[in-house]
Amino acid sequence: MPKALVIRAPGTNCDAEMCRGFELAGATPQLVHIDTLIAHPGTLDSADLIGFPGGFSYGDDIASGRVFAMKIRESLFSPLREAARRGVPIIGACNGFQVLVQVGLLPGPSEGWTASGSESPIQTAALADNVSGRFVDRWVGVATPPRSNCIWTQGLGTAWSEGDTPSPHLHDIMMLPVAHGEGRFQAASDSVLDTLDRNGQIALTYTDNFNGSARSIAGISDVSGRIFGLMPHPERFLDWTRHPYWTRLPAALRSKPTPGLLMFRNAVQAVVNAHA
Repeated sequence: MPKALVIRAPGTNCDAEMCRGFELAGATPQLVHIDTLIAHPGTLDSADLIGFPGGFSYGDDIASGRVFAMKIRESLFSPLREAARRGVPIIGACNGFQVLVQVGLLPGPSEGWTASGSESPIQTAALADNVSGRFVDRWVGVATPPRSNCIWTQGLGTAWSEGDTPSPHLHDIMMLPVAHGEGRFQAASDSVLDTLDRNGQIALTYTDNFNGSARSIAGISDVSGRIFGLMPHPERFLDWTRHPYWTRLPAALRSKPTPGLLMFRNAVQAVVNAHA
């Protein structure tokens, strides 16, 4: 079974859910503290998948995910770059997404991870305060752009279709919970956003853009489509019973995986296919 390494820090609070997501998808999760990983960076060499869970790492001192990200940039960027080079799927949800953009793993280098060097890319994106200035904790509608190259979100628009007919319940199915105060996606320039769009790196969008994100972006991937960060929490929607009105959804629909579980299954299956 593929091995999924889930990296936590003081203040992380969604690590158990992310471990369960990988486990339900067919991987063997291993939870590791960031300090343990810094002391033994070789642990990353055996990881088939890597997850950065949500929460409030280090109390979100200075800014959300800042301390966690700086520790990674200083001590773990080189082995993480090597993981990216060998095609390891990586996910960062909420606080994990904030960490990935500050580290430079997202959006990542435009030429991919084959270039030489161990320097962390210049940060070109950030998660700023919600446009409301308030912490938001609710379920939101999401969609997958047709040009997305993200392996984690492949098939989300058609998984519940009936033949060639889209499910009439797709609007209700494609929902994920959010819980953040700093989730408004911003880029350094319009050209960065244009590049993300052109490369298929916009992996997930909001249907109502409640937090004011540029181009309604809820999640992005690197150019390979294997590194994925998003503000919503897929690991909190692994079971249909978590849906805010799940009893109204058809029983036949609930026999299929939830959007959150499907994301983890996609990544695990990609690893299995690569090793076949």
